[in-house]
Amino acid sequence: MAKFDPAQYIREVRQEVSRVTWPSRKETLVTTGLVLAMSALAAVFFLVVDQLIQLAMRLVFGIG
Repeated sequence: MAKFDPAQYIREVRQEVSRVTWPSRKETLVTTGLVLAMSALAAVFFLVVDQLIQLAMRLVFGIG
């Protein structure tokens, strides 16, 4: 088993991080906005579906 060298590990991490292509601020904001919009859209969709199922169950079982 190889011996762990913390200094070598840090050098390798820095080398890998330097290769990463980081998104610009604009790309990050656009992507964040899209995620929030899609989450809101999904929430509204499931709210409507839930209300429709609830209505159907009330009609079928005569509850409420």
